Amino acid sequence: MPDHARAAIDATVFAQLGRMTGPEFAKELAQTFAEEAPGMLADLREAMRNGEAERYRRAAHSLKSNSQTFGATKLAAMARMVELGGIDASDRSTIDALEAEYARAAAALKALCDG
Repeated sequence: MPDHARAAIDATVFAQLGRMTGPEFAKELAQTFAEEAPGMLADLREAMRNGEAERYRRAAHSLKSNSQTFGATKLAAMARMVELGGIDASDRSTIDALEAEYARAAAALKALCDG
């Protein structure tokens, strides 16, 4: 796995998840995250567009929590800043950056699951 992708996921955290849940279930959880995270990001965009602060906060919180589970520490930290900053402290580029980091994390998770 390239270094930039490896940095998107803390492999130790992912390995620990595998030890706790079993490797196959950890892979299944990672796949579910990969499928659900784009919806969380879409919720963030729509909530921002509609001025729905609570929906925005919940979507950021969910993204943060799920990211932490898999060791996507940078994505989790970014989502935490969005959650704490709220809708008023964000703009389209904030979500663009989250989406880019999610793409890196999803690729790294896939590589860990496939590897």
